[in-house]
Amino acid sequence: MRIRGLLFCALGAWLATAGCAAAHDLPEVQAAGVLRHLGVPYANFVSGSGDGLDVELIRGFAAHLGVRYEFVATDWKNAFGDLTGHHARGAGTQAELLDATQIRGDLLANGVTVLDWRRQIVDFSQPTFPSGVWLIARADASVAPIRPSGDLSRDIAEVKTTLGGRSVLALENTCLDPRLYAVAETGAEVRLLPHVRNLNEMAPAVLRGDAETSLLDVPDALVALERWPGEIKVIGPVSDRQLMGVAFRKTSPLLREAFDRYLAMVRGDGRYRKLVEKYYPAVPDYFPEFFASR
Repeated sequence: MRIRGLLFCALGAWLATAGCAAAHDLPEVQAAGVLRHLGVPYANFVSGSGDGLDVELIRGFAAHLGVRYEFVATDWKNAFGDLTGHHARGAGTQAELLDATQIRGDLLANGVTVLDWRRQIVDFSQPTFPSGVWLIARADASVAPIRPSGDLSRDIAEVKTTLGGRSVLALENTCLDPRLYAVAETGAEVRLLPHVRNLNEMAPAVLRGDAETSLLDVPDALVALERWPGEIKVIGPVSDRQLMGVAFRKTSPLLREAFDRYLAMVRGDGRYRKLVEKYYPAVPDYFPEFFASR
């Protein structure tokens, strides 16, 4: 408990300092005439080729603000540091602060899952996308998909019973961090993808035989099933339902509020739904409750 208390004190002290050093909120964005969108090439959120659901969403937000849109490429290791000016990583559900760095962007959007440790260092917009984490395997793997029971907790428990003695690919400090889902406690052999690689490489790694199974979030799993039809199968869920959002510095509340208003507007006029159908046409079928009013 003492260590956790010290961690919160350190985090609070850093946030107080960051509030003085990183005052770049909506007025400063408008004065600069540019909105810098930090993004990691990932699934259909940021393609790496100039498009993607989050690219179009943030480009539209920049136009709404009357400023120029600028994409700033980053990676999972540096993304939160590039946004806040201080690198951090997850230590279970807590944030662990690392070294200081230069701020390179005004918001982070690339299918960013809302996790407890991330909420300690950034503020998230209203939810932009539903998610969750599934266990996937090659189509010819001996492990079989579970039969859905209609009870998510029961399905997660059943999936975990299949993991004993099997290798599972995961990636620390992301939504695929095995510590978040107690994967090691199942008796699985956890194999971590090196940090120099990224989430887009999880499914190809399983196809190569780097591990028997892999954790994969729902949007990326849907992309993988479409990209490699008949080569990958979904075993079942390993997490509760999750949400994704746009991440903002805690010192940018006006910018976050402006984005939330913009998001509500494009949901209301149908533009958001068209983007979803363009990049993730199957997702509304998996999460009908999320899209019922969107």
